Amino acid sequence: MVILIQNGTVINPASKMQEETDVLIENGIVKEMGSAIAAKPDHLIDAKGCYVMPGFIDLHVHLRDPGYEHKETIETGCRAAARGGYTTIVAMPNTKPVVDNADVVNYVHNKAKMVGAVNVMQAGAVTKGQQGKELSDIEKMADAGIKAISEDGKSVMDSGLYREAMQLAVKRDLVVLAHCEDINLVDGGVVNADARTEELGLKGISNAVEDVIIARDILLSGETGAKLHLCHCSTSGSVKMVAAAKEKGNLVTAEVCPHHFTLTSDDIKAVEASIDQETRLRVDAKADTNYKMNPPLRTMADVQALKEGLRDNIMDVIATDHAPHTLVEKTTSMEKAPFGIVGLETAACLAYTELVLGGYLTPMQMAEKMSYNPANILGIDKGDISPGKTADIVIFDPNVTYQIDKNKFAGKSKNTPFDGRTVTGKVKYTLVNGKVVYEDREERA
Repeated sequence: MVILIQNGTVINPASKMQEETDVLIENGIVKEMGSAIAAKPDHLIDAKGCYVMPGFIDLHVHLRDPGYEHKETIETGCRAAARGGYTTIVAMPNTKPVVDNADVVNYVHNKAKMVGAVNVMQAGAVTKGQQGKELSDIEKMADAGIKAISEDGKSVMDSGLYREAMQLAVKRDLVVLAHCEDINLVDGGVVNADARTEELGLKGISNAVEDVIIARDILLSGETGAKLHLCHCSTSGSVKMVAAAKEKGNLVTAEVCPHHFTLTSDDIKAVEASIDQETRLRVDAKADTNYKMNPPLRTMADVQALKEGLRDNIMDVIATDHAPHTLVEKTTSMEKAPFGIVGLETAACLAYTELVLGGYLTPMQMAEKMSYNPANILGIDKGDISPGKTADIVIFDPNVTYQIDKNKFAGKSKNTPFDGRTVTGKVKYTLVNGKVVYEDREERA
């Protein structure tokens, strides 16, 4: 298969290239870049006005497979990823059964090869059953191909056990993906602890819940030499601690999710009126549960710190924490509903709208944080579309303004607070290994 992409602006962080040029792809590999390429392609793509970037890589995705396929499957999750411009995703291990052994790793990898449109990399659980008592068989999972371990959804509260896991991670060159939450401080909280959420009569989760474990994990990483990646950072304190750790030379990286750099806890009350009276009476709803995520939406001061941290390259990655839940699960009270929202299909447009058009990131930085940096953190040969590299590519149109419509999502679940939000920037094509796995067929708005 020969594909020629014409008239697009190539943005490739690996080579710092940003220029209008054509891209020739042969047999899944970027063959050539330049003008007036002599070729007879099987597929010609006109990318005029668009950015041609390395395919996005998401370090934080919940595919729910095995065990929770009513929320998402590997197949539907991969379709959602492709529609969002992602060519590689890292699946979290909190499935049923938990991914704490090589057999479940192999199940996910093999199924993804059969039904998935994108590359799926499974992360292994730190402890057996994610119970925090005994280490998983990390070495055998490493032999099965994991690149990272994570206790996602919770923290390993036993610091000695976690240090032992970090030592194993160093031995096998694995990344430690850390969900930072001191369970002893949560105390039944469901939203951020601030004046706004007190008005709603909801129990709060303070910044300390996250910051205490971030501090601990940075210290353990410094002691062991483990590569620590802090997931879904949401506080101003996290930015300060990551900056300090990097100044000391610690192997620490950090991610921010679009909902944490776009929304604040004030937005929860703003949507309260959108809940119809019948639903409010039926479920005793105080707010829209699509605004319930963990970590919670914080204050404007936190959002500003996160944006500046991304701008200043303190925070390395934009990830989604794609967390599908069914309508039935989310149609309940704020106290009872599960945490989490879907994000694969909205991350790119939110990043472009809020950060690039907002003046915090350049398009080059956006590509770095959504592709090049994640690839480097994992230690994989991706995030680079130089000649000779695998043609994992996203073609992104920065000129389209439209409203997000959850009914058009390719994923199985639709739990998002961004339905109806006006954004700019749209994925037009996604190519994986030189094959078009997604094409936007809608007319430009």
